Amino acid sequence: MLRRFFNRPPELKSKREIGLMREAGKIVAEALRLCKSMAQPGTATIEIDRAVEALYARYGAVPLFKGYPGQKVPFPAVTCISVNEQIVHGIPGPRKIRDGDLLKIDTACKLNGWCADAAVTLIIGDVRPEWRRLVKVAHEVLQIAIDEMPRRKWWSEVASRMQRHAESNGFSVVQQYVGHGIGRIMHENPQVPNFVAKDMRKHDFRLEKGIVLAVEPMVNMGRAESDVLSDHWTVVTRDGLPSAHVEHTLALTEEGIYIVTADEEPAKAPPVAVLQT
Repeated sequence: MLRRFFNRPPELKSKREIGLMREAGKIVAEALRLCKSMAQPGTATIEIDRAVEALYARYGAVPLFKGYPGQKVPFPAVTCISVNEQIVHGIPGPRKIRDGDLLKIDTACKLNGWCADAAVTLIIGDVRPEWRRLVKVAHEVLQIAIDEMPRRKWWSEVASRMQRHAESNGFSVVQQYVGHGIGRIMHENPQVPNFVAKDMRKHDFRLEKGIVLAVEPMVNMGRAESDVLSDHWTVVTRDGLPSAHVEHTLALTEEGIYIVTADEEPAKAPPVAVLQT
């Protein structure tokens, strides 16, 4: 989930604090793995959301999206599930997944006072080649951030490379929404754009050891412009073409980048019971 705000100095985390964030990150990674297993044609998006809510409940983790305040109404679910031309903030409901869809799932939780946030774009069945290439490039854009953060002094140096890669492949980067710092709350300073704006100097920040960022490029097949639907949450591409969204919570440490939300199998997971509503 995304929010824009003016930058202030980032809140740096200790090695111990990053370790505590990793415990939340493991649960987020497991939640997204559960989503992948359920993302089949004929499955309603609300079924996936209920399963993730149940998973969080089993771990005693707090879902960070449900009840998040919006301009008009709070967000009603523990996941954002966005399909095809929907970029982010899609509300789970009765809509059933279909063969050929691009399914974007974003979720976050807090465990023992620390947060983690991640998102995936899933290719459902037989997806046209250009849509597959869009998803591939979105992953490459995120990988650029992972590779470049330890090498650069300023975030703008990373963001410019992210934007350049997307655009050199014929795609565009959404500029109305950005990533964010994360720690004890989901949205901390700084804001983390995936592009270089004209006023970037005002909003740029130094990459220091201990900084933890939710980096989440949104790459559109067509133009970058977006609109919000009448539900006050779902963001869609203005031209109706598909979009891809991927995200990891990334910590910059003495050893390099630590992926807080890396997907690693837990030793033993508790059973999951789907919540009834």
